[in-house]
Amino acid sequence: MASLPDMSSGNVTVIGDVMLDRFWTGGSRRISPEAPVPVVNITTQEDRAGGAGNVAVNLAHLGLDVSLVGLCGEDDHGRALRACVEAAGVRWNVMPCGGETIVKLRVLSRNQQLLRMDFESPLTSYGNDLFVGYAKQHLTDADLVVFSDYAKGSLAMVDRLLELCREMGKPTLVDPKGLDFERYRGATILTPNLSELEAIVGPCDSEAALVEKAEALRVSLDLQAILVTRSEAGMTLIQAGSAPQHLAASAREVYDVTGAGDTVIAVMAGCLSAGLSLSDSARFANQAAGIVVAKLGTASVTPRELGAAVASAAKTSGNRGVMTEPELLIEVERRKSMGQRVVMTNGCFDILHAGHVAYLQQAAAEADVLVVAVNDDNSVRRLKGPSRPINATEDRMSILAALGCVDLVVPFSEDTPARLIEAVGPHVLVKGGDYRVEEIAGHESVLASGGQVITLDFLAGHSTSELLARAGKSGEDVA
Repeated sequence: MASLPDMSSGNVTVIGDVMLDRFWTGGSRRISPEAPVPVVNITTQEDRAGGAGNVAVNLAHLGLDVSLVGLCGEDDHGRALRACVEAAGVRWNVMPCGGETIVKLRVLSRNQQLLRMDFESPLTSYGNDLFVGYAKQHLTDADLVVFSDYAKGSLAMVDRLLELCREMGKPTLVDPKGLDFERYRGATILTPNLSELEAIVGPCDSEAALVEKAEALRVSLDLQAILVTRSEAGMTLIQAGSAPQHLAASAREVYDVTGAGDTVIAVMAGCLSAGLSLSDSARFANQAAGIVVAKLGTASVTPRELGAAVASAAKTSGNRGVMTEPELLIEVERRKSMGQRVVMTNGCFDILHAGHVAYLQQAAAEADVLVVAVNDDNSVRRLKGPSRPINATEDRMSILAALGCVDLVVPFSEDTPARLIEAVGPHVLVKGGDYRVEEIAGHESVLASGGQVITLDFLAGHSTSELLARAGKSGEDVA
């Protein structure tokens, strides 16, 4: 996965249904004598931004410049909602209108939600041209626009707003509601949950059916991508020109799913505004969902939390950094576009020892990203003899990928990695041992492109041949 980007230069406008999420919390030690319900002694009240407001607050906590546009009553609840939004650093550009502010009141005890009460009344300015014109004023500076639809009426004319965004060249992300997805035609990304998707396309009783139906919907609505959130099954990203991407759920504990969809679309928007691909943005959104459902009530994630979760996932993944050649070339190009220095080395690495580790650590010191190319099994046999390798290609790559100094690992099948090195085009090519530069495979293409070729010494007294000899075997040194 890509590194978590700096999102502080991003500018996002969030348009949608705003509401106040209010939480009453207290102890519960007895059952009411009047009915079989718990008696909660309320001791605290907390207000948080809900709906589109929660999306905006999530974006602000990621460091972005955020404007919130919607409809809201001119009442005490509206003023409380505005205070929540502005406390997070979000610009309040919500249009006042008739009616009362929507409130969702939740009663909690012992970290459990016992009851939710909704207070809603129709807003008199639903879907009128005045609101469309008002929202248009707040689109100019946005890198992209997020639409948060809770079916409360603010986005009754979302088709008009999406058309405006297309005319202005603004990418759009939509969290949809209802049975009329035609309203969202031409959006960049749609983020329905599985139930919302199935209400439109019918039951998806297998991943194959999900992919087929979501892709058909994507094409019919002229969308670039659909990200389907699937609760404990994770997420599935369907995008034009790419294979479907299934992301396993990352949550270890689930306390409350309130607002999880808001976090997903916010992190997607933040990552896209920082220049990440749809695939990488979806991976970060998936990690963020795992964080937020472990929190109680309407919540958000911070860059520090998200970065820690991604780092933890990378450390616990047995396949971290292991790639095919096509995947590697895409990732290296992305890293280069971010200004990162790519260093590459290669070898058999049949039995990894302290000499290898010291050498790779030296190579990593030259790099922002260290790429290690590994001879596959047939290549090792041709070079070292029929008794080699001791360890299979997949095992050797997994062991290398587990080292903190190694970022990306890829196999190659030729006797030398010259072709692969030319394809990767590293800034620096590193080789261990007593080689002259002209003896190092791939040196020509690296030097021709203005790169460097460096040799590093092995750690004395450490070699695979010595390990094999001590084990009663014979073999050549590997590096």
